[in-house]
Amino acid sequence: MNKLKLYQDSYLNEAREQTDPLADEAVFYLYQHPDWIFQINQFEILPSGEEIKSMPLPLSCFFSAFEELPVWQNDEKVRHAQQFFGQEGNRYLTLLGFYALPYCYAFADGAQVLVRSKRITDDIGMRLTETALFLLDCYRPGTFLDDSKSLLSIAKVRLIHAFSRFFIKKYGKDWNMQWGQPVNQEDMIGTNLAFSLLVMRGMEKLGRFPGKETHEAVLHYWKLIGFYLGINISFWPETAKEAFELEKIIRRRHMRSSDAGRKLVNSLINYYRQAIPDENIAGIVETMMAYFVGEKASEALGISQKVKHPKELYAFTLDLSFFRQYGIVSSYVKTRRIFMEQTKEQFGMEIKLQLPYQKRS
Repeated sequence: MNKLKLYQDSYLNEAREQTDPLADEAVFYLYQHPDWIFQINQFEILPSGEEIKSMPLPLSCFFSAFEELPVWQNDEKVRHAQQFFGQEGNRYLTLLGFYALPYCYAFADGAQVLVRSKRITDDIGMRLTETALFLLDCYRPGTFLDDSKSLLSIAKVRLIHAFSRFFIKKYGKDWNMQWGQPVNQEDMIGTNLAFSLLVMRGMEKLGRFPGKETHEAVLHYWKLIGFYLGINISFWPETAKEAFELEKIIRRRHMRSSDAGRKLVNSLINYYRQAIPDENIAGIVETMMAYFVGEKASEALGISQKVKHPKELYAFTLDLSFFRQYGIVSSYVKTRRIFMEQTKEQFGMEIKLQLPYQKRS
């Protein structure tokens, strides 16, 4: 079926009721057997085929999915996307924080899940760091080619999504099913678009758009990430036009003001104002965020551009900050090393992606 024909309310309504059965079954087992959560958190790489066979069936089925190789993978596009991130990783991470995340908060139904995670509002620094680490892991050079280490991070995030669904269904007495299933297929697709399409838009807003070829290489890369995250990739756009149309209909369906969205964005802004060492950026956090997300999303979130600046000024301010932190030459290795050093200094420990673990007595 033509992708554009899928981008209709009827199909997306169905997607709101669909989750990720493989991960959900694994999490149901993990909740009953928390010692396995501890074991998975100790993994450095995905378990081998023989190790997977020896696991309990729900976990064996889950991890077996990561042995499947997508026949549609385009290695050239994979290398292109990784090379782009190596050159622009600093801007990519900045656009994640100032554009992609707050933009997601403007989608009222999806924000209901996020606001119910106390870590996002009460421990936002750690949560943002984990999100950035996930992105860095996904773009590790060689991922999807000859390096499978990043697949473990994707597997953990997939299980974290399923844990969110599980806990909301079990304990979220105020959950309204008109919002759809928690962390449903449409919301997961929308989040992946925020981490790919919106970053490309953000580059354009900075006057740094890398071109259609790079744009579509990044879309292909997030199709692969989505495949391993348990997303229904039949919806995933192959072209810039398809991505534009899919985001447009999801925006029409869900972008509106909500208490949840406003609480999330205010928590994010307050954190940035306190945590960002560069005073030039810290002083215009809300203005910069409003510039990136645009007028409609800003209205939904209750934020605004205090002063209208030309895009060249935002680009210059960010470039100056990057220069001070990273120097002229950028690379994946350098970006990751400095990120890990800064987060260890901030939190007093090395940050790792971990499944929620609570040992039972």
